Amino acid sequence: MNTSSSSPFNNNSTAASSRAGTVQSQAETGSAVQQPSTRQRALVLGGGGSTGNAWLIGVVAGLFDAGLDVATPELTIGTSAGSTAAAQLAGASPIELFEAILSSVPQKPAGAKGTDKSAPRQASAVPVRSATGPDTETGRTIETRRTATRPVVDHMERTGNIMKASSSMADMRRRLGAAAVEIAASMEGASARWRATVATRLPQAQWPERAILLTAVNARTGEPVVFDRDSGVDLVDAVAASCASGFAYSIGDEQYIDGGYRTNAENADLAAGYGSVLVLSPFGGRTRTPAEWGMHLAGQVDALRAGGSQVETVIPDSEAEHMFGVNAMDFSLRPAAARVGFEQGRVLASRLAGFWVGC
Repeated sequence: MNTSSSSPFNNNSTAASSRAGTVQSQAETGSAVQQPSTRQRALVLGGGGSTGNAWLIGVVAGLFDAGLDVATPELTIGTSAGSTAAAQLAGASPIELFEAILSSVPQKPAGAKGTDKSAPRQASAVPVRSATGPDTETGRTIETRRTATRPVVDHMERTGNIMKASSSMADMRRRLGAAAVEIAASMEGASARWRATVATRLPQAQWPERAILLTAVNARTGEPVVFDRDSGVDLVDAVAASCASGFAYSIGDEQYIDGGYRTNAENADLAAGYGSVLVLSPFGGRTRTPAEWGMHLAGQVDALRAGGSQVETVIPDSEAEHMFGVNAMDFSLRPAAARVGFEQGRVLASRLAGFWVGC
C-alpha cells in the first residue's frame, strides 16, 4: 500500500506532487499555529475503515508488547476510524483492545446477505484500492466478495463524482456536506442509531484529561471542525461525527461529515509544534483529491519537519493490501488486520524507541 517506497516504515516524504509549499494554510484548515517543542509528542491516527481501525490498534499494541508505549502522548489526533482508535486507547490498554479484536465474533461485511440493512452504515471516506486475486484470509476470491463490498464502491463513485465537479477543497467540502445532509434527511433516526453503534465501541464515555483532537467537517458550511474535551460535545458524538462519511451526523442543530474530508485521512498538520510526531496511516498517505490542492500526507510531513518536528510514518505492509481499500469495511478481516499491525509494531519498536522516548 505504500505509494512512495516498498518499506512499511516511511521516514522521508517522496511524493513530488505534495511539497510543503502546497500545503493548505493554517487558517484554511482550521489548525492552530504553535511554536515548535522538543519535549512534546503527538500520535496521529489516520482513517481507514473498520480494518484500518483494527490495524491501528494492532500497531500500538505491538509496540507496547515490545516495550514502547505510544498510547499516552501529549497529543493524539484521530480522523474517522482513527478517531475511534484514539477514543479507545484513551479508555483501555492497547493489549486489551487488541485481544478484544481477536476474540470478537466475525461479522459479515456491510451489505452482505443476511446483514441488517436498516442499520445505518458509514463507508470509508478515504481512497479505495482495487483488489485482485484470492483472499488468503477467508479462502474466497475477490470476485465472490464484490457483492459485499458494493456499498463501499457505490459510495466512492458517488463522492468521486462530487470531487471531480469541485473547484477547490472548500468547494468539495460544501458539496459533500450538502449531499450528506440530503442523504440524512431520507434516513429518519440514522444519527441516533449511529450514535448507539459508536457508543458500543468505546471503553469509556468521558473525554480523557490528556489532549485528544478529533476531526470532522461542518456539513452545512463546509468548514473544518476539530473537537476536543472543551468543545462542549460528548466524546461519542465527536467520534460519530468524525466517522460520518455517508450521511451527515447530527449534534444539536448542526450536522457533520467525516474528518477525512478536512484535508486528508490523517490531518497531520494539527501536530504542528510538537517535537516528535508518529503518524500511523492505514491508507499509506494517499488522497483522492487533485495533487494541486496540496492535501497529500507527504506535504504535511514536509511542513511539520520544516517547523522543527521529527516525523515518522508507519503504513501497512504491502502483503496486507487486500485488507484495506475496497475491503476496509469488511468486519471479518479485522482480526487479520490487527495481527498484521501487531507484528509491524513489534518489529518497529526498537527503531522508534529513540525517536519517541528521547523526545
